[in-house]
Amino acid sequence: MNKDFLCLSDWTREELETIFDLCRDLKAKTKAGAPHHLLAGKTLAMIFEKSSTRTRISFEVGMFQLGGHALFLHSGTTQMGRGEPIKDSARVMSGYCDGIMIRTYSQTAIEELAKFASIPVINGLTDMYHPCQIMADLFTVIEHKENYRDLKYCWIGDGNNMANSWINAAGVFGFELRVATPKGYEPDAGVVARAENAGARILYTNDPAEAAQGADVLNTDVWASMGQEAEQKEREKAFTGYQINDQLLALAASNCVVMHCLPAHRGEEITDSVIEGSHAIIFDEAENRLHVQKAIMATLMEGNKCN
Repeated sequence: MNKDFLCLSDWTREELETIFDLCRDLKAKTKAGAPHHLLAGKTLAMIFEKSSTRTRISFEVGMFQLGGHALFLHSGTTQMGRGEPIKDSARVMSGYCDGIMIRTYSQTAIEELAKFASIPVINGLTDMYHPCQIMADLFTVIEHKENYRDLKYCWIGDGNNMANSWINAAGVFGFELRVATPKGYEPDAGVVARAENAGARILYTNDPAEAAQGADVLNTDVWASMGQEAEQKEREKAFTGYQINDQLLALAASNCVVMHCLPAHRGEEITDSVIEGSHAIIFDEAENRLHVQKAIMATLMEGNKCN
């Protein structure tokens, strides 16, 4: 079993489906109010370099429900924010805590943190990947569609960390994926190449209608992510037409579902009518961040510290 959760492609389908099984059990216990203190007495350090709503709340509440404690650390108020080397912070935190979750910009930084930490490191988001979100997305699809691997998935919008993570997921789980991005905003070339080497079934296009045709699952994200605010006006022009709206929805399967990792810019990448419509499972998806991440933490942190 891997000790870190940095990228979906680091894990096998069987390992990830075991996490889904545990997630299903933990969610049932949560809903029933049954204690499930798998991480009693354990502490998770949560490092934030990016703003957060769902990530902070879900990890913090999740650790509480698992019987442990979550410690919020804003990078600007720690020595990391004053230039302490990541490898030093990693070893110090390993002496105090049982796991680290980090939400940051650089994938390289999180990989260095994991290299020098002797406790599990979880990727709460980087500019390259958002694996916890994709696990929550897929678990939500499983709840609504059951046989999730035979579905056609569609990504509309920016070739960002979410698109990269969906591509990784297609490589690991083997489902069909269509990715529609504007020219110049395609997913990371290295991610694409690795997925192709894994035999992933992915269509890349610049036509949202082509990607949405007959799709079972439609997914999108904001046009300008955190750190790209200066590009907002430029991106608004480039992404014209890359919107999940009623017209695009009509091209998909009649029983399709719509997802968004939130926060959503209603009227840009997705319309209010779709978010509030019968096809949307967006808030189920948001809730499942809690349950999936509890399963990830329990999988990585239960028992003794990693060596």
